[in-house]
Amino acid sequence: MEVGSEEEKWEKLDAEFDHFVVDMKPFVLKLPHRSERQRCALWIKKLCEPSGSGSGITGRKNRNLYAKLLLHMLKRGVLEGPFTHRPESGTLKTLPSYMSIYFDEPNPARVKGSSPEGLPDWVLGELGTSEHTLHESWKLSSGEDSTMGQSSTDVHSREQEAGTLPMRSHSASSTYGEDGQNITPKACESHSKSSPVSLDDSEIEARLNSWNLGIENPRYLRQKPIPVTLMTPKFSLRKSFGVHDDHFFSRVHEKELDMKTKMIEAKFHEEKLKLQQKHDFDVQKILERKNNELEELKTLYKKKQNETEETIRKLEKKVQALVRDCQVIRETKENQIIELKKICEQSTESLNNDWEKKLHNAVAEMEKEKFDLQKRHTENIQELLEDTNARLNKMENEYMAQTQSTNHMVKELEARVQQLTGEAENSNLQRQKLIQEKSELERCYQITCSELQEVKARRNALHKEKDHLVNDYEKNTKLLQTKYDADITLLKQEHALSASKASGRIEELEQNICQLKQQLQEAELQRKQQLRDQENKFQMEKSNLKRTYEKKVHDLQSEVDKEKEDGQKKIHKFEEALKEKEEQLTRVTEVQRLQAQQADAALEEFKRQVELNSEKVYAEMKDQMEKVEADLTRSKSLREKQSKEFLWQLEDVKQRYEQQIVELKLEHEQEKTHLLQQHNAEKDSLVRDHEREIENLEKQLRAANMEHENQIQEFKKRDAQ
Repeated sequence: MEVGSEEEKWEKLDAEFDHFVVDMKPFVLKLPHRSERQRCALWIKKLCEPSGSGSGITGRKNRNLYAKLLLHMLKRGVLEGPFTHRPESGTLKTLPSYMSIYFDEPNPARVKGSSPEGLPDWVLGELGTSEHTLHESWKLSSGEDSTMGQSSTDVHSREQEAGTLPMRSHSASSTYGEDGQNITPKACESHSKSSPVSLDDSEIEARLNSWNLGIENPRYLRQKPIPVTLMTPKFSLRKSFGVHDDHFFSRVHEKELDMKTKMIEAKFHEEKLKLQQKHDFDVQKILERKNNELEELKTLYKKKQNETEETIRKLEKKVQALVRDCQVIRETKENQIIELKKICEQSTESLNNDWEKKLHNAVAEMEKEKFDLQKRHTENIQELLEDTNARLNKMENEYMAQTQSTNHMVKELEARVQQLTGEAENSNLQRQKLIQEKSELERCYQITCSELQEVKARRNALHKEKDHLVNDYEKNTKLLQTKYDADITLLKQEHALSASKASGRIEELEQNICQLKQQLQEAELQRKQQLRDQENKFQMEKSNLKRTYEKKVHDLQSEVDKEKEDGQKKIHKFEEALKEKEEQLTRVTEVQRLQAQQADAALEEFKRQVELNSEKVYAEMKDQMEKVEADLTRSKSLREKQSKEFLWQLEDVKQRYEQQIVELKLEHEQEKTHLLQQHNAEKDSLVRDHEREIENLEKQLRAANMEHENQIQEFKKRDAQ
């Protein structure tokens, strides 16, 4: 049953298509342009081919819709939509839903299901171009036949001849009503003669007649043709008009009124068709405008997309360049760190070796000196008293020389202090330059901050190791000093025994020693005043430098904002400056080490001179011991006091020089740490500012992207509407 129902549907759809093709023929021949006629012929051929329409129900429905649309456009005399170009190869595409605007008549499939009396024949007849009279006459004749009492058996036989399809006669009547002159081939010939049609039109007509519409032996060819004698009742009515009575005349009058009403309805339908054509034209304009707007939006979207892609590419290039620069900086810093490690290891090893050698040499010398002193002690006691006077003169000369040497040392220390102040000024100037260049290198420094912190940690560890070594060295020196003091105490005891014998002679020497003490005190007072003056000058200069530095810092902070744009160009300069600064720091450390070594050497030389002088004094005193043993007992206490005071003075001088050196070192390190802290603080502030700027830029980009997406969504919504 299902197969039979499908076949019936196929037959119905094929019958509809056959009628559409038959109705198209006169309108195709009426087209003025040859290209349009050929195009219509190609479309009809495409619709008739089974490969173009498809074999199923949906394919046939789609084919019928194409045929109906083509027929409607041919009736209007304007080809639009898919019929403006030749058909494509393959199956037909489904028509869009908005093409239903072109259909001003109901779907024929629905008409088939409904009764033929639901829609009158004249409605379909009035859908034609301008020929209404034949259709009206046919309606009159059909109406008169019904009024003349035509028998039901004749109607039944006519329905059987029509093949039990009421829509068949309906479509045939519509063809006759729409173009009554094209009923017979003769009428077609007269129409072709009257209209200026070329010989190609006859070929097209022959093709239309020769096509079997894609169906072998279609139904409208199998069925018997509808008799053309439908017009005969009108002539019989005219012949028998005088025979009928007044009742029939009144009936004819009513029919004329019906005809007038139908004419008015036909005019109304024509106006309705015109309005619908205008509506179709307006809809086409709206669709074209919407399509143009969509194209403009697409072009704008493509432009914005291209701009965003270009910006992304530029940013990627910048990021790649920054990554490369960071890699280069990392490689250089790693190489510098390796070199610094090697230098520190070498310096520590060399210092340890030197100090060990010095310790061994000092111990050996001390032992030799002890042995020599023990030997010479017995030999030189006799010569001590004889050479006391000469030795005192020599002592005075040596003391003067020592005072000159100490003055010279003080001058050298002052010169060194001036050098250090000059270096501090140079470091301040270089720091200002670095601050100016530092503002230009904020972006690169963000990446290297972590690496610099690691390097600082390593540097602090190395400094700690260095401090440990210095402490060890100081401990060793203290041990040596304690040993030296013990040896001196032993010598003092021996000297006390010998001094007890030379007390008489020492009283004469005490006066000279008092004079020397006074001179020493005056020299010490002068030195203290000089040191105080120098400290005051240094503090004044330091305060002035601080003020100038603060002023320059304020000025530089105002200039920082202006110089940010030139930061990328001066990255390499800043790296070179950093390298130079590190080299300068290494040089300064080396200079400080050399200065410390020189100070240690000077102290050692001073100790040696003191020891030599003491040895000579001891030798002279031993010579005098035999002569003035009685006098030494009296001068024992005085001699011990003098020796103690002399040692205290020497120790005070040493401590002062050592304190000055330590203070200078501490000041230098404090300035260095202060500069590093300021540098780190300024770098951190600049890094934070740069991160804030980056966050602001990211927020702006996100906002722009959100606005762009919102605009796109609004455009999509408008397009959907």
